[in-house]
Formats: sequence, C-alpha cells, structure tokens
Amino acid sequence: MSGSVYIVGAGPGDPKLLTIRGLECIQQADVILYDRLVNIELLQHAKADAELIYCGKEPGKHGMIQDEIHRVLVEQANLGKLVLRLKGGDPFVFGRGAEEAAVLRQANIPFEIVPGISAGIAAPAYAGIPVTHRDYAASFAIVPGHGRAEKGKDFLNWSALAQIDTVAFYMSVGNVDHITKSLIKNGKSETTPVAVIEWGTTENQRTITGNLATIAQEIQAHQISNPSMILVGDVVKVREEISWFKEKERNKC
Repeated sequence: MSGSVYIVGAGPGDPKLLTIRGLECIQQADVILYDRLVNIELLQHAKADAELIYCGKEPGKHGMIQDEIHRVLVEQANLGKLVLRLKGGDPFVFGRGAEEAAVLRQANIPFEIVPGISAGIAAPAYAGIPVTHRDYAASFAIVPGHGRAEKGKDFLNWSALAQIDTVAFYMSVGNVDHITKSLIKNGKSETTPVAVIEWGTTENQRTITGNLATIAQEIQAHQISNPSMILVGDVVKVREEISWFKEKERNKC
C-alpha cells in the first residue's frame, strides 16, 4: 500500500499568506515534516493525531540532513500515509523541493507540488518596495546570498547581476561585504539604494535602508540578523511613498 506526498510552500512568514490549497494539505496530512522558517501557527490546522517532524536547517545545526528527509518521506508514504513536506516560501525557490520530488518519482510515490509565496517578493512588498516598477526596474533576480569567494569558485555571475535593476539576496547579512564589494567592482554605483528586511511579513519585521557603500555599517549598527532579505536597486526609493506595514521599532539594541 502506498500513500502520497504533498510538497507545499508555506509562504514567507505571515500565516495568512498560505494558499488555500496549502491549508487543505495541512488539514489532511497524517505526517508533517516542517522547516525552520515555517510559521508554527500553521501547524494548529493539522489533525489532532498528525505526526509532526521538525527537519529545519540553520547554520551549524541541522534538524535532519537532506538524505534523512528523503528516507522519511519515502518510508512514511510506503506505510500508506498522506505525508506533507512543509517548506518556507516556495518549495522550488532555494527549497530543494525538486530534489525531494525526484526521490519520490524514483520510488514510484505519487506527489503534488503546491507553490507558495516567495519571501523575495513578499518581504519587499510588506516593506513598501515593489521589485519591479515602470520608472525604476524592468528586471528582477533572486539569488542565494551565502556564496563566498574564499570558499573557492564564486558561483554567482556578478557582472550579470550588476546589470539587473533589482536583485534580492536571500539569507545574506553575514555576507554583505562580499555582496556589496562584488556589485561595485562590476559596475554597480556605490550610491545604489539598498534595503534589508529582517523577518519579513511577520510581527517582528524591521527594515533598514542605505546604499551599497553604507549598508554593511547599517546592518551592524542595527544588529540585523537572519532571516533577512537584502534588496538592491532603485525601487527601494519607492518605500518612502508607499510604506504601509507597521514594523517593529528600529532602535539599536
């Protein structure tokens, strides 16, 4: 007897930004494997007897390694259970959802992909920043922000990124010096506006702004930490006009 697996994006943090289909999957699942950035309020919608398995990852601490997650998904589905893999944001945006789907397909286990709202779009929106704008930005890119040149080959094409109007860097505050210097070196003006959004779409959201030359100092001064999104581009200017979400005070600690 074989069950099936839902691979679901839980959205960027605010539990109300979960899709209707995502909610249905939570309500129906027998087993839920959930990540660190999933708002735990969403688990209140699970069945009373649903098994909840934490498998979040954070620097230096892994709740479960990826191979173990694969094993549990296959094992639980083969027991005839309806299994939910619940991921922050969208499962196909830096979420390893495609890897998990490939494992399920190889094991002949049926699965469904349920997209979620990505933080790269939602966090700026809650900060009053559109990622595209008729006057400021016709192109948009989202990239991981944790790659470092000192680890070997830098996997990001900085010359290409410097030509894109708006760039969102995920989980990147610890690498801000490398990001800003690489963009400037490849032709981005050091006066290009930058916003950093901490805990986007949640009650703990904070946003600071600066430019490529100053944002590293601003991050340090305000003690910003992950999860945070760094947004680079002239669209940051729009925040002054349409900022709408009531944020946590940005006082220095």
